[in-house]
Amino acid sequence: MAHVVVLGAGLGGTIMAYELRGALGREHRVSVVNKGTHYSFVPSNPWVAVGWRDRASIEVDLRPVFEKRNIGFFPQGAKRLHATERRIELSDGTDLGYDYLVIATGPELAFDEIEGFGPAARTQSVCHIDHALGAKDAFDRLVANPGPVIIGAVQGASCYGPAYEFAFILDKALRDAKVRDRVPMTFVTAEPYIGHLGLDGVGDTRGLLESEMRQRHIRTITNARVDRFAEATAHVSEIADDGSVKQAHEIPFVYTMMLPAFRGVEAVRGIEGLTNPRGFILADKYQRNPAFPEVFSVGVCVAIPPVGKTPVPVGVPKTGFMIESMVSAVTENIASLVAGRPVTAIPTWNAVCLADFGDGGVAFVAQPQIPPRNVNWSSSGPWVHAAKVGFEKYFLHKVRAGTSEPFYEKLALHILGIDKLKAVQHDTPV
Repeated sequence: MAHVVVLGAGLGGTIMAYELRGALGREHRVSVVNKGTHYSFVPSNPWVAVGWRDRASIEVDLRPVFEKRNIGFFPQGAKRLHATERRIELSDGTDLGYDYLVIATGPELAFDEIEGFGPAARTQSVCHIDHALGAKDAFDRLVANPGPVIIGAVQGASCYGPAYEFAFILDKALRDAKVRDRVPMTFVTAEPYIGHLGLDGVGDTRGLLESEMRQRHIRTITNARVDRFAEATAHVSEIADDGSVKQAHEIPFVYTMMLPAFRGVEAVRGIEGLTNPRGFILADKYQRNPAFPEVFSVGVCVAIPPVGKTPVPVGVPKTGFMIESMVSAVTENIASLVAGRPVTAIPTWNAVCLADFGDGGVAFVAQPQIPPRNVNWSSSGPWVHAAKVGFEKYFLHKVRAGTSEPFYEKLALHILGIDKLKAVQHDTPV
């Protein structure tokens, strides 16, 4: 009997547990370690932050679902992974051993790297449901007392879609509240240009998003390094191509939401051979760690180098399609190892994204995610908002039902009418 443990129950970890349970016989154990008992649908947080959703509408209690699927659950969370001993030290002092481990922790949010940054300081966040609810309270204060707003992503960030989404959703919510004319908005980003997205753009994301910014009267600053957030003022350095400061900005604000840089979580950070200096999990093409071959990883916690050199550090996003592809490959590979076969499944790392703007949006498909690409497509329109709402309902239904049917590949096939976007490819065993 093999025991497979999934560390983390976010978007990747939850469907990882479901797929493993479906692929492995009942004589094998599948367990999940997570901090807390609930799954929260993070892509809906920008809607929460303006009052279009509440906590109950985007959360799922995982306990009855895991029990029904015969998945062990340890919601006390992990204190430290002891990889050489194949055990996880849990936060209550107990230990959990494993034969195979899938790390799906997501990131730690590095707000502390910039003075005055984060929900505990002077800015808002949509990275966590608790943050988004706090941002909703701040939104209500903004509507009551309008003033300047800053939205964007700081240096080292690797998730840009939600920043664009929230800028346009906030614009729509302020227009609905009839106060947009009293709220100057500035979009501040580490990206070298609007629509870069950490991917050097996809299709015409640059043109589409620059056009949206102009139409909505949102000022933009790119190649931005945020130095600190003081009381009601953000101090931002605009960096030139040679690394010098092109222009220093002091931007007033009464409301700010900027996405932080990520790092690996404390439970795994600093384990030699497992993580890079930033704490992200090192993985080969099979999502397998080279130093600890019984350890796999999926999702935002995986170490991926940036697309190319930029004046300000810009990370690479891990999109939902990429994560689904990772999950499918890891499931196949662990099932192969349990059966005594070599690993062969390789995730394709394609990207499919729906960026909602409240009354429209932008969709893009990149195959592969990192250029040069075979498919490099983007489009915009009201249909994207409808598709994002449908995706939310569909995915939450999957989590509540305990199923893991892939969504993004079907979306790409529907949008493009192609059959080339496969979630997993296979290698010839050596």
